Amino acid sequence: MNAPSPVASGKDAEDYTRRWLPSGEIAFTTLKDGTRIRYVRVGRGPDLVLTHTVRTQLDLFQRVIPMLSPHFTVYALDLPGFGWSDLKPGFPKDEPTLRAALKEFIANLGIVRPILAGESIGATLSISLAAELGDKVEQVFAFNTYDYLPGLERSNLLASIIIKSVRAPVVGPVFAALENRTITGGIMKGGFHDPRSLPADLLDEYARVGARTGYSRAARTLLKALPSFVSARARYRSITAPVTLVWGDKDWSTLQDRTGVERAVPLPTVVTLERTGHFSALERPQAWADIILTATAKARAAS
Repeated sequence: MNAPSPVASGKDAEDYTRRWLPSGEIAFTTLKDGTRIRYVRVGRGPDLVLTHTVRTQLDLFQRVIPMLSPHFTVYALDLPGFGWSDLKPGFPKDEPTLRAALKEFIANLGIVRPILAGESIGATLSISLAAELGDKVEQVFAFNTYDYLPGLERSNLLASIIIKSVRAPVVGPVFAALENRTITGGIMKGGFHDPRSLPADLLDEYARVGARTGYSRAARTLLKALPSFVSARARYRSITAPVTLVWGDKDWSTLQDRTGVERAVPLPTVVTLERTGHFSALERPQAWADIILTATAKARAAS
């Protein structure tokens, strides 16, 4: 039996996503370095770009997108090395590299003055890119911004053991290759107030993606690059677009972590969601959508 390819086929990219996205576009765009980025586009209205968390993919937003697409043209992408985008395991996965890829994705699709919304590292990338683009971004919604350490290791004891081992210089590749549905599920469930909020079929999809040749190496590259997301906080002071910071009350971030972000961003609106962990797009999709809809409607009424 042949090993799974690091380059996804169209069928690979659509099999799971079409279960929750019956209409809309599922496609790839190619960056200048040849990396293919999978994305979905659905809806009508102002452009809204959604960027996912550590170890996930655009399907993280499966409960949010149907609520937002009647009001926005919604784009969601798999970052390079995630989901069904090209893996290129040896390529960097640091914050500047992923930020540049997100910027190029937006340019490739002809998206003008988008609203940026992200979860975890997707939130960090959204703020950091908005700081770079200035008035070319309309608004930013940052859910559970991930720009601190250790972060993911706080999920639970399993996560602490596995993530530390994956980062280790000698045994790291061995532990990274051990990932399976049970381990992925065990770690991810520590990111929910209610672990039942993680769909079983989505966990199946994460396991299928994790079986792609080179995926474990790409994941290890990202985990070793997490300090670059911490460094990204220094960029926040340059942002000019309105920013809404949203925290789950059970998120991995500490009060000190949150205060640091809130002080770095100029005049943010801060929202705390009760009974919510790190993966708020799955756990509190209605609240997610309502926050974006309310803030954008208010901004338009004031303009």
